Amino acid sequence: MMVIAHLSDTHFDGDPRATERARRVVDYLDALPGPLDAILVTGDIADHGLTSEYELARAHLVSTKVPVLLLPGNHDARGNFREALLGQEPDDGPVNQVARVGEVVFALCDSSIPGRADGLLDETTLAWLETVLAEGAPTVVCLHHPPVALHEPTLDRIRLTEADRLAEVLTRHGNAVAVLCGHAHTGAATTFAGRPVLVAPGVVSTLSLPWESDRVMDRDLPPALAFHVLADGRLTTHYRVVP
Repeated sequence: MMVIAHLSDTHFDGDPRATERARRVVDYLDALPGPLDAILVTGDIADHGLTSEYELARAHLVSTKVPVLLLPGNHDARGNFREALLGQEPDDGPVNQVARVGEVVFALCDSSIPGRADGLLDETTLAWLETVLAEGAPTVVCLHHPPVALHEPTLDRIRLTEADRLAEVLTRHGNAVAVLCGHAHTGAATTFAGRPVLVAPGVVSTLSLPWESDRVMDRDLPPALAFHVLADGRLTTHYRVVP
């Protein structure tokens, strides 16, 4: 059995509020009596893509007891992300990574488009993902932008575009377990290309749905996260609010 803690959208910006909320989540995870296998953070690590913001993220996210898997979102800057969080030379190409935890592969896809809020998996990324899936291991596909509408108009305008191209890749590979993403600032579950799509809640704020409120984001609700349990070929998800 594998247990993955999934959080997203920390938006470190130098404001103590964002740092405190992220720290609250990490402290909650560190205090769990049972072991985790990995922590996944699906993008918008920083709010402006600044090196100083990534230094905060490194101090407060990458100091836990288990592997922390990070991928960029639309608020992140690829060069600074690479240099500050991955220890790589700065580069503006897609930040695609493979992480292996036990027998499970995590394909960490970069769906960001520099300078834009919506997402896209470009030709390079799709070809790379095809190669990762072709290896045949159980693979969790991770990206920032949800590939489907979540029924909040502001969010749906900036979801993953050309999602049908991702669907074509997934349908060719039965070992793709699920799609895990962020961006929405709300816990959500749906399907795409015959796979579960599981969206992590936002750490820094929570999306208000049209039937809940006229404002798009609620900054007063507490941060939340998802626990994904992978066992016997089945993925089960639990959502938790961090008090």
